[in-house]
Amino acid sequence: MNPGPKKQPRFLVIGCGSIGKRHIGNLRALGAASMLAFDIRADRRDDVSSTFGIETVASLEAAWSYEPEVVLVTVPTSLHVPVALESAFRRCHFFVEKPLSNSWAGVEGLLRAVRQNELVTLVGCNMRFHPGLRTLKRLLADCAIGNVIAARVEVGQYLPDWHPSEDYRKSYSARRELGGGVILDAIHEIDYIRWLIGEVRGTTCLAGKLSQLEIETEDMAAILLRFENGTVGEVHLDYIQRAYSRTCQIIGEDGTLHWDYTAGEVRWFSAQTKQWKVYSNPEGWEPNQMYLDEMKHFLRCLAGEEESALDVFDGARVLQIGLAAKESARQQQWIELRSQSWNVDSIL
Repeated sequence: MNPGPKKQPRFLVIGCGSIGKRHIGNLRALGAASMLAFDIRADRRDDVSSTFGIETVASLEAAWSYEPEVVLVTVPTSLHVPVALESAFRRCHFFVEKPLSNSWAGVEGLLRAVRQNELVTLVGCNMRFHPGLRTLKRLLADCAIGNVIAARVEVGQYLPDWHPSEDYRKSYSARRELGGGVILDAIHEIDYIRWLIGEVRGTTCLAGKLSQLEIETEDMAAILLRFENGTVGEVHLDYIQRAYSRTCQIIGEDGTLHWDYTAGEVRWFSAQTKQWKVYSNPEGWEPNQMYLDEMKHFLRCLAGEEESALDVFDGARVLQIGLAAKESARQQQWIELRSQSWNVDSIL
C-alpha cells in the first residue's frame, strides 16, 4: 500500500450536509487542524463555520486553491464520481460517501486514475464498524454455524422521518437525478452481506414505488443474491416502515446467527448446545462511534498503517451489485454479474 502524507494533511470537505458535518466533527475530535469546507449553500457554510470554527469557501475554484492533500466527498450521489475524479487528477487521497455513484458513467476512469496515482481511498462503510456486525464477522470466521446456507437482511424506515427538519420531497433520496432510491440509498446492506458472505455471482430483484410517498424513486426493493460459494441471500429495503427496523439472519448447517440493530444484540443458536448465546453492544455505545471508528481507520490508511476496508475498487463491486439489482427490476430477469460490461474485474 502506498501511504498517504506522513504529516497531518490538509483536508477539504466538499459538501456540508448532515453527513459532511458529522465527518467534520469527527475529524475535529481526532485532532485534524488543517481543514477547509465547501458547499454551494450559504446556510450550510455558515452552520459549519459557526459550529466547528473552520474556514469555508463559496466556490470549488477557491477550494482547490487551498491545495488539499485529502478530500472528503460528501455531496449528493450523482456528483460523487465527478468530484472524486477531480480529486484523483489532483493526486488527492479521498474518502467518498456511499454509494460510489448512481450509475457506471465515469467509474472506470476514476478507478484508473486512482490506480495510476496510487491513491488511498475509502468508500463510506460505517456499518462495517458496528459492533454487532463485527461480532457476526468473527463468529463466521470461527465457523460458529458451520456451512452457511442462506442469509436474510433487511432495513426499513419511513423516509420523512430520516431528517424531520427537512422536506423529504426535496431530498436526494426522493429525486432520480440526484441518485436517490432505496436500492442505492440503503447499499450498506448489500455491502455488509457481501463482506460477511463473499462475492456475489448474480441477482434478481423486484422494486418500485409502491407507497403514497411523493418521490420519483423506488421506495421498496426485494433482492435475491446468489453468492459464488452457493449461499442464497435475501435483501429487503424500504422507505416505508413506520418503526425503524434493521436486522440480519444467517442460517448455517450447525446453527443460526441473528443481529438486531434496534435491540443492540447478536444472538447465536448452536446446534451443539441447543441454546442461544447473546452478545450485546458495549455499554454506552452510540451510533456516532461507527463513524468515528471509520474515520480513525481512514487516518490509519493515510498513514500507511492499515489497508482500506472498502477502497474504490471494492466500492465499485458493491455498486455493480446495486446497479444489477436495478437493471433486474427493470428487465424482470436474472442478471449474471460477470456478463455485464460494468464488471470491475474486466477493466483492471
